[in-house]
Amino acid sequence: MELPGFRIQQLQKAVSSLLKYVGDADKSTQLLEEDEVFHLVVSLKKAPVGPRKDKPIRIAIPHQLWTAQGAEVCLFVKDHKGEGHKAAKQRLAKLLKNGGVAKVVGLSKLRTKYESHEAKRQLCSSYDLFLADERIIPSLPKLIGKSFFKRKKQPIPVDTRAADFPKQVQAALAATYMTPPQGTCVSVRIARSSMEQQQIVDNAMGALRGVVGNIPKKWANVQAVYLKTSESVSLPVYQVLPEEPTKIGQQQQQQEDSQ
Repeated sequence: MELPGFRIQQLQKAVSSLLKYVGDADKSTQLLEEDEVFHLVVSLKKAPVGPRKDKPIRIAIPHQLWTAQGAEVCLFVKDHKGEGHKAAKQRLAKLLKNGGVAKVVGLSKLRTKYESHEAKRQLCSSYDLFLADERIIPSLPKLIGKSFFKRKKQPIPVDTRAADFPKQVQAALAATYMTPPQGTCVSVRIARSSMEQQQIVDNAMGALRGVVGNIPKKWANVQAVYLKTSESVSLPVYQVLPEEPTKIGQQQQQQEDSQ
């Protein structure tokens, strides 16, 4: 996909600056911090029009963001007297270290143990990625609360009954995801600070093309592109001047002059 006007050199400079920022922050605290997550932020000229869509869109990236050994993943399952837990855990046992899935939470426990806002917020903060049985996706928005949507951690649907369920878990770990925009901003997680600089650049380019391919009018609708970490300011890597609004009178005059 062509991205007219986009200069990869600007992206490389932004990645270098953010890696230095993360390194300096770690030195100042004198602690071994967890990886900082890099976010690609795409600002749109016009917001999409249509019904709200919450199902995350899979975006392929060349370098895996999470690994089965390093990721903290939580899986939400449909359960009936614990049956959902047992079936999911049995399938996950086929994968090394449960395929990265550290916690399996049934829908019934989600309704009771994680009922308060604080409990939902803590749950959201405790894991890198959330998966969910595709059968319960419509029920989740009210149960998990706003924290998941604000932090772009909406659960990724998987079919826990399918024979290739373990492969679905691995596929989810290998990609990143975007939420269909409701406004003029799209943010996706694209890398971790422990990655090599070129890997972060590669992932940013792959994610940018994936995001652009899933918005109306594609690249023509992109106003700006930024790169940031969870704790940093946003560094611009691409910007175009906003279009000046055309007044109705001017538009009518232009039509008359052209006749």
